[in-house]
Amino acid sequence: MDLLSKLLAENEWLMADGATGTNLFNMGLEAGEAPELWNIDAPEKIRALYDGSIHSGSDLFLTNSFGGTAARLKLHNAQDRVRELNKAAAEIGREAADAAGRPVVVAGSVGPTGEIMEPLGPLSFAGAVEMFEEQASALIEGGVDVLWVETISSPDEFRAAAQAFANLDAPWVGTMSFDTAGRTMMGVTSADMVAMINEIPNKPVGFGANCGVGASDLLRTIRGMVAAKPQQPIIAKGNAGIPKYVHGHIHYDGTPELMGQYAVMVRNAGAKIIGGCCGTMPEHLVAMRKALENTPIGPAPTDDEIRAVLGDFSSASDGTGDVAAPKRTRRRRK
Repeated sequence: MDLLSKLLAENEWLMADGATGTNLFNMGLEAGEAPELWNIDAPEKIRALYDGSIHSGSDLFLTNSFGGTAARLKLHNAQDRVRELNKAAAEIGREAADAAGRPVVVAGSVGPTGEIMEPLGPLSFAGAVEMFEEQASALIEGGVDVLWVETISSPDEFRAAAQAFANLDAPWVGTMSFDTAGRTMMGVTSADMVAMINEIPNKPVGFGANCGVGASDLLRTIRGMVAAKPQQPIIAKGNAGIPKYVHGHIHYDGTPELMGQYAVMVRNAGAKIIGGCCGTMPEHLVAMRKALENTPIGPAPTDDEIRAVLGDFSSASDGTGDVAAPKRTRRRRK
């Protein structure tokens, strides 16, 4: 049994990590700079990123390899460094986890290729599998416990990642980003994702949602997944509030207290792996861990309860039951 599956079997819930990009920007990463290059150029900062999650109570953390495919690295003229950069991300993570003094899962982050797949774009299914497999093999070589594909919108790209991981006989999990009226950019709903997981031959250890619009929308998506009665544990990694442009920088308005409330609500909704995405800092993780440990499991929150605590939804529908993806409604400025 892989470490993630073992911990899931032993615990009612696990806490994941927070943001990668937000924390690295606070360490000095510049806009347009590839975070993956820091795995070689600034390994001490990547170790600090991982340690920040571990010391805040995370049971797992994602490696600094989100943009580690050849397609993404090509934007920085680093397409020939896939093995080097991903292996380094995993090796730093392995060292951090082994020094934690408790079991901590190192999850090899695999993000979207950034390419549009056939027939709408140039990337073939086989080409996507090849790219994902190249990255994943380097992460495994570096010592990750599980592969973690995240922020995916296209079902074909999700399936390509799953096939790549099957080729490597590696445990994996996967999350998609639901940001358009309860759907991914390519039209997938929460119920669609559960149906897709049921069809994939090599089942993930867990699956769910990350990023998206805000914590309210993500929580509603998680409820949609749970309603479809999945066989695997559900993952929830919501953003720390809504992004706002303040003094030349993107700032997320979610407080640690708010993220603690989100963590409890999404656990009550049925998620078993709970973390944060964009804007989630170590102080948010500390509050989330405390709230999860000190609050008994209760009933799933209603729409009204979600609105009252986390704010309104960005759309009237969560996508399930709609014939087609509804258009986003514009809200008047107050």
